[in-house]
Amino acid sequence: MKIIEFKELMSYYGKKIDIVFNDKQIEQFYNYMNLLLEWNEKINLTSIVEPKEVVLKHFIDSLTINKYIEENATLVDVGTGAGFPGIPIKIYRPDVKVTLVDSLNKRINFLNEVINKLELTNIETVHSRVEEFGKNKKYREKFNIVTARAVANLSVLSEYLIPLNKIGGKCICMKGSEIEEECTNSKKAINSFWLFLYWNCYLYEFFFSKSSWKAI
Repeated sequence: MKIIEFKELMSYYGKKIDIVFNDKQIEQFYNYMNLLLEWNEKINLTSIVEPKEVVLKHFIDSLTINKYIEENATLVDVGTGAGFPGIPIKIYRPDVKVTLVDSLNKRINFLNEVINKLELTNIETVHSRVEEFGKNKKYREKFNIVTARAVANLSVLSEYLIPLNKIGGKCICMKGSEIEEECTNSKKAINSFWLFLYWNCYLYEFFFSKSSWKAI
């Protein structure tokens, strides 16, 4: 795909979520896509390999949580994989300090290559398993935003993510389906915590207590 067509696609879908890209961001996303597809031939990064699908299902999908991230926030993307949603957020929001966490060193190498090629700043990668990262005192209660995109069931994920949030922070889990079942199961692992659950372009805010949860 040529960059002119790429720009048209990004601009079209961006407007649907109230996002307008500048030329530098378009170039960065374009280079990101090409690096993703190039590296995907060597290591398994994504099953989505059509450029149009990468734009919509990776880039735009990642950016749908942008409006819930405050200015100059600290964000950790747990189980980031090929960098989603962390790197798209970083490209569009240079003010946000981003930490990318993944358990596979090959993916970390890819992420570092993207960061270097795109000349991104105020972003770091951490090679760690989710359960180990959450226990590291260096990172506990350090982040305004904790994100996870299709990583694990909430009942497991919540135990690792919650300790990373600062007081008053948000935990945004991007999920596909069966939200209510996951939330019901998750309340056993959560005593009292606000969880922002992102599903199909809608943000559901849940408060978990010992006896119930509700959507607001």
